[in-house]
Amino acid sequence: MNTKINFAGIEMKNPVTVASGTFGYGREYSDFFDLGLLGAVITKGTSLKPKSGNKPPRVCETASGMLNSIGLQNPGVEYFANNDLPYLRKFDTKIIVNACGSSIDEYVELCKILNTLDIDGVELNLSCPNVKEGCMAFGNTYEGVKEVTSKVRKILDKPLIVKLTPNVTDIASIAKGVEDAGADAVSLINTLLGMKIDIYKKRPVLANNTGGLSGPAIKPVAVRMVYQVSKAVNIPIMGLGGIISGEDAIEFMLAGATAISIGAGNFIDPYTSIKTIDGIKEYMKKCNIENISDIIGKVEMN
Repeated sequence: MNTKINFAGIEMKNPVTVASGTFGYGREYSDFFDLGLLGAVITKGTSLKPKSGNKPPRVCETASGMLNSIGLQNPGVEYFANNDLPYLRKFDTKIIVNACGSSIDEYVELCKILNTLDIDGVELNLSCPNVKEGCMAFGNTYEGVKEVTSKVRKILDKPLIVKLTPNVTDIASIAKGVEDAGADAVSLINTLLGMKIDIYKKRPVLANNTGGLSGPAIKPVAVRMVYQVSKAVNIPIMGLGGIISGEDAIEFMLAGATAISIGAGNFIDPYTSIKTIDGIKEYMKKCNIENISDIIGKVEMN
């Protein structure tokens, strides 16, 4: 069985990656398994300068999922380049850096630096619902997405993936803006905006009041959006949102995703990504599928 895929020019041994913000920079999970087993590692959101993130509490559990309001806490690109990247390069896997910013100039300056590093691609984060300026604003409209993507595309030679928010009325038109701006791929969905209230304190549980909902609860929404986007653009899609098994991954690929990312599932079980890879192989064996790429977009609608 052949599980290799080409995603936006990145040759991956299998279609399984780990979603930004759920895997750190890989060190913690390498205590459990060889990161080289993954198709790619997508790093935690990385900014031009260090960010402290939102005040706690920043995470809470919900039915079939979780809310987070981390606020893109990270040590900055300089620290990443000097400390985390050399560590990740020890493993036989592709490295995709999730890039975040609060202005177009910040995105451009960050990606100029990333363009000089030994990485395999950049995932432009235009979709985090926890940052009051920047990410949400750019990701909400065709024009906003196209503007920031176009300016990054001009200075970035590496494969460019743009991560989209689901908190819009027409995800297909937003994805079209990504394609029109020259990006190599799109990833979706990021978290859905949600809230949880402590009924005894009569206050939101999260200090930031709202947060991003992830986990199995959002999977049906994510699958629907991946399918819609697959019909609107000709660039490859990375699907994510509630994937915790090989069966989930196959569902996304049938809907049109070339690759998939494991997010909240990493918190449920640190071996989720490895079990998902094994589950994909079991499905291929059961269904006599020789090449995993043969199932991409092959859902038959009623």
